[in-house]
Amino acid sequence: MSPLDKVIVGMAAEKNVTVTPEMTVGHVVPGMPAVYGTPMMILHMEMASGSAIAPFLPAAYVSVGMAVNVRHLAATPVGRTVRAIARVAGVEGKSILFEVEAWDGGRKIGDGTHRRGLVNVAEFEKRFGVTTAKATIA
Repeated sequence: MSPLDKVIVGMAAEKNVTVTPEMTVGHVVPGMPAVYGTPMMILHMEMASGSAIAPFLPAAYVSVGMAVNVRHLAATPVGRTVRAIARVAGVEGKSILFEVEAWDGGRKIGDGTHRRGLVNVAEFEKRFGVTTAKATIA
């Protein structure tokens, strides 16, 4: 039995966030506009992807990001709500391919694909000498 047996094409999840000044490219790079940064959009797409499959993974497993191919199509100012959506597009071996999108209201601001790999937490921690981090992002 594979740890991905319960993960099927079509599973989906969303991550909704309100853009804060800390999420802008201008917060990180002086002189840049105070608009939603591409790395933050990708983070929210990854979070939606992980959420789509987490309830269907065995207790000892988590998914981790492996690859991202995303376009950032439009700027989003502080105060707007972004909806990142992820849908399972395929399951191949120990990885899952997602189709991802980000929306600012009715306007698509990003799209692409994201691949996540499956890891056994205990084996991963032992192999790399790390421990599980406590989440600080809501």
